[in-house]
Amino acid sequence: MKIVIADDEAISRRSLEKTLAREGYEVIAVDNGRSALQQLSLPDGPRLALLDWMMPELNGPEVCAAVRGQPDRPYVHIVLLTSKGSKEDVVAGLESGADDYLIKPWDPAELAARLQVGQRILQLEDRLVEARETMRFKATHDPLTSLFNRGVIVDLLARELSRTRRENGCTVIMLGDLDHFKSVNDSCGHVVGDEVLRSVARRLLSSVRSYDFVGRYGGEEFLIVLNNCESAQAVARAEAVRNGIANRPIQTSRGPLPITMSVGVLSSRDWDLRLVEEILGEVDAALYRAKAAGRNRVVFAKPTAVCNVPQPLAK
Repeated sequence: MKIVIADDEAISRRSLEKTLAREGYEVIAVDNGRSALQQLSLPDGPRLALLDWMMPELNGPEVCAAVRGQPDRPYVHIVLLTSKGSKEDVVAGLESGADDYLIKPWDPAELAARLQVGQRILQLEDRLVEARETMRFKATHDPLTSLFNRGVIVDLLARELSRTRRENGCTVIMLGDLDHFKSVNDSCGHVVGDEVLRSVARRLLSSVRSYDFVGRYGGEEFLIVLNNCESAQAVARAEAVRNGIANRPIQTSRGPLPITMSVGVLSSRDWDLRLVEEILGEVDAALYRAKAAGRNRVVFAKPTAVCNVPQPLAK
């Protein structure tokens, strides 16, 4: 494990370096606080630090305070090394952000033990961060496809529409529905149906840009939000999405299955002041017109279009 040691006394620094190297650490030794802070600020910087209290440029507590002022960084376990032994000094060091301290002259066995405690704390911190990220992902993503779930994709759409209106831009919204998906579940089983949904999700992600949004809207419906996309490109982009599904069969445990998708598409520039719910209603109406027209096609929603939504068809 990497550790940075910062001590302006050469003899003390070399002694620390040898001791920690024997304990198996990858040691980075510097002679001032600013160099220590630079090392700790690197993307792959050390997660352990042993800092002398009194150093040139930045002292140990100042380095601690600076590190704690970087909340987006992985946690760093910091031990202050000091000849100051009063309670006031210890409190000042801990309040600056240090996790532990050692009084000079230090004992090698005690130093090793305190750093092992630091490693255990970092391991616990990493597990907590991983658990938090797992919970966040589960709360925001569909468990089957790993796409954004309905609540999140609709929220992202609302935010994008607000941004688009402020900046006088354009957002393209697509609502796609797999054609005759019920027959896949009925004839091949729900396990195969799930395989199809996962494969479709991957193809949709590969059909859009990294900064576009794709979510599972419900069942076999998918909502796609294309950021900074002009109306003139909308149909072509939607056709690319549709072709990405229809052009080659999806491989499943029951063999290849031809799958197609009907797509309703809408440009926010044509519906500038509509609420999100109205926008979704219009793109849903366009989707049903695509179904009524024979499926496996794209229908563009325009304000001047007659939106007589047919009775829902079997999907």
